Amino acid sequence: MDTVSRRQFVGASAGFTGSLVLGLNPRAQGSNERLRVAIVGLGGRGITLAQMFARRPDIEIAWLCDPDQRRWARSVAAFDPPLARPPQTAADFRRVLEDRTVDALVVATPDHWHGLATILACEAGKDVYVEKPMAHNAREGRAMIAAARKHRRVVQVGTQTRSAPYAHAAKEYVESGKLGDIHLIRVFNLMEHPRTPLGPAGPVPDRFDYDLWCGPAAKLPYHPNRRWLSYREFSVGPIAGDAVHQLDLARFMMGDPPHPRSVSCQGGVYALEDGRDTADTQFATFDYGKSTLLFESALWTPYMKKIAGEIRESDAFPHWPFCATKLEILGTRGFMYLGRHGGGWQVYDANDELVASTPGRQGDRAHIQNFVDCIRSRQLPAADVAIGHASTLLCHLANASWQAGNVTLRFDAETESFPEAPAANAFLGRQYRAPWRLPEG
Repeated sequence: MDTVSRRQFVGASAGFTGSLVLGLNPRAQGSNERLRVAIVGLGGRGITLAQMFARRPDIEIAWLCDPDQRRWARSVAAFDPPLARPPQTAADFRRVLEDRTVDALVVATPDHWHGLATILACEAGKDVYVEKPMAHNAREGRAMIAAARKHRRVVQVGTQTRSAPYAHAAKEYVESGKLGDIHLIRVFNLMEHPRTPLGPAGPVPDRFDYDLWCGPAAKLPYHPNRRWLSYREFSVGPIAGDAVHQLDLARFMMGDPPHPRSVSCQGGVYALEDGRDTADTQFATFDYGKSTLLFESALWTPYMKKIAGEIRESDAFPHWPFCATKLEILGTRGFMYLGRHGGGWQVYDANDELVASTPGRQGDRAHIQNFVDCIRSRQLPAADVAIGHASTLLCHLANASWQAGNVTLRFDAETESFPEAPAANAFLGRQYRAPWRLPEG
């Protein structure tokens, strides 16, 4: 951003969401028609989303998909109350794409499958709820936008705090001018992760299609102890995979501005030397002209805690100094603490007095409601694919700066590239393993 005007700071793209009417989905038009949804990826987050969708009377869980068939039975048993009609199961989600009665996919796979699964679903005429981080790399993100627009699909990214009422109240407070002009937002993602050594390679378990699980990524030797989040081939990294929530929330507070002018990252593997090739420490600065987004993250800080569940669903506030997943919004007149996934927000004035306070609840239910509403209305959702790409891109930029040697990289927003560091552009994409191919729109 070239100025620090409050109006420009919060208004760069505020009118974007909902401004485009997408193509019709004949099955979704009737308000009494139950939407048939497929869940792709049956890990912890996939099952949680499946349960939340299943609790809605307007949703039928039609398919459960995962290349690890050992997950199928436990996934069916996880529904409480049990599903009235048992869902079909498949290792390969492409079977779902052939089912014309399926309206939408929930993509909760590891990161390396988010992009291609979303694109193939759009091509098949399905709407998509895709978990964060939206794409494994920047090139995938652009291809996802192209597919969503070409096939006129609703694509909601799972950054659910954007739909939480308390986040909208915080944004309104920023827009009111009571904080003054915003020159700095600090985004924190500080917590403790365990060391997870890779261990020896081993045989692929029965009933697990490891080749399909790897998909467009390289088919590395199978290691039973591999934590996929810690390896670049399958993940944006455990820092990015979590912190994208706060980065998206920061962009929401900023009015979803254009891409930053440059990125500078300091980081690496400082403490968790267990064979991983993703960072356990990242301090990144994103330059928006006269406003700065400062990102601080590490995975070796046991005193920093995520917001506790009892706080996320109550009127209580976190202990802000040791809150692992907070934002600090610094204005010329006031200072705001803001939590993700609940926790609410509090504002202090120049005299260190608490002047405003709003508790918050998690945004999952509101985010899913928005997705369902947009399937029926064909409006862009709250966390549309273009918004998701812009937020996830901050993770890709920080990773690129680190991988290039912790250097400052000037970023060209129009070409989404580093014009002065062409070698660093390699970090914004990847080679797909044959026979998988990334459509280019």
